[in-house]
Amino acid sequence: MAFPELEPRNQTGPNNDVEQQIDLEIGVNYFQRAQWLRAAVLGASDGLVSTASLMMGVGAVKQDVKSMIITGFAGMVAGACSMAIGEFVSVYSQYDIEVSQMKRQNDGKESLDQGEKEDLPNPFQAAGASALSFVVGALVPLLSASFIKDYKVRLALVIAMSTLALLAFGVVGAVLGRSSVKKSSLRVLAGGWLAMGITYGLTKLIGLAGV
Repeated sequence: MAFPELEPRNQTGPNNDVEQQIDLEIGVNYFQRAQWLRAAVLGASDGLVSTASLMMGVGAVKQDVKSMIITGFAGMVAGACSMAIGEFVSVYSQYDIEVSQMKRQNDGKESLDQGEKEDLPNPFQAAGASALSFVVGALVPLLSASFIKDYKVRLALVIAMSTLALLAFGVVGAVLGRSSVKKSSLRVLAGGWLAMGITYGLTKLIGLAGV
């Protein structure tokens, strides 16, 4: 008994092409989001470590809460501005390169399509995100020390809250980067402790030397 031949499934038909294009766009979209989130985590980690290190360094020679808070606030503002300007310049350079490349691919056409414009990096958005993430990280040690008058308790609280925040940043970074959570957390924590310890120790030595 002869069976009717079945038509082979068209693997490269219009519907399949559309599905592949959608999957590709979704994959690119998730990748871009992951990159933004990872950059935000790194910015927050920088804000936390640099601000906590400054506060502990000043606290090594001046134990009053006002000096630590003013130093931390100044470090937060300066760091956020530095991050924003650096990110703006970097992303704007990337923007110019991509625009030039798109124009060459479009046979020198000056105007870009709406879809092409949406794919371009936004320097202002990048600068704002970097500054905001830095401020979020810097607020951890600042808020920890704001209402504690006793120096030893204040210093211990800054270290404890910074440690918890660094561990959290390490976990988030590991999840986004699909790496080992334990190794990433310990690496971030060790780096933060090292920066704070070096700053505190060297400033303490300078203070003892009477400089």
